[in-house]
Amino acid sequence: MNIENAVVLITGANRGIGLAFARALLARGARKVYAAARNPSTVTLPGVQALQLDVTNPEQIAAAVNLAADVTLVINNAGIAQPGGFLMPDSEAVARRIFETNFFGILNVSKAFAPALKVNGGGALLNVLSVASWVNGGELAAYSASKSAAWSLTNALRHELAEQNTQVLGLHMAYVDTDLTRGFDVQKSSAEEIVQRALDGLEAGVDEVLADTLTQQVRQGLTAPRPAYLPQTN
Repeated sequence: MNIENAVVLITGANRGIGLAFARALLARGARKVYAAARNPSTVTLPGVQALQLDVTNPEQIAAAVNLAADVTLVINNAGIAQPGGFLMPDSEAVARRIFETNFFGILNVSKAFAPALKVNGGGALLNVLSVASWVNGGELAAYSASKSAAWSLTNALRHELAEQNTQVLGLHMAYVDTDLTRGFDVQKSSAEEIVQRALDGLEAGVDEVLADTLTQQVRQGLTAPRPAYLPQTN
C-alpha cells in the first residue's frame, strides 16, 4: 500500500518502535496518524492525534474504532515482556498477562478494525512480531510463546482478509534498542532502522519483513538439519 495520504493507527505509539513508526509515517506523508497509548498524555510527538487505547480493554477498542473510522493502516505494535521460564512459580499468571496484550490484543484490535479497513478500500494490517516467534530458549518463555501465537494469528488473518483486499504484513526482528531491551547486553538495531525496513516492505507489498541479520539467519536455520529452535551443540 502507499503510505502517502494514508490514515494510520499505531498501538503503543508513545515510545520505542511505536514512536519510531509515528515519526517515519509523518515523514513519508501519511495524512493522519492516530497515536494510541494506554495514557494518551504520554504521546508528545507533534503532528499526531493522541488516542486512548489499552488493547486489553474491549470498551476502549470500540471507542477507538468510532474515533478512527477513516483508518487505512493499523499497526499492532503494543507488546509486553517479562523474563522467566515456564517452570517459575508464577509462570501461568505471567503467561496469561502477556498473552492478553501480545496475542488477544492483536486479535481484538484486528477484528474491530477489519470492517473499517474494508470500507476504506482494504488497506493493511502490520503486526509487530519477533525472531522469538520461531525460537524459545526459556529466558523469555511466555513472551516467545505469545509471539509464536501472534505469528500464527497473522498468517491466518492474511488468508481471512484477502477477500477484502487487506494486506497483512508480519514484522520480525531481534533485539531493538528500546525500553523493552534495556537490561540486555546484546547487539541491538535502532528502532528507526527496523521501522524503515518495515515500511519499505509494506509499500512493496510483501507478506513478511525480516528486519535484521540475526532474524534472517534464524529463519534460514529453521530448515537446517538441526533446526534453530532446538538446543544447538558445539
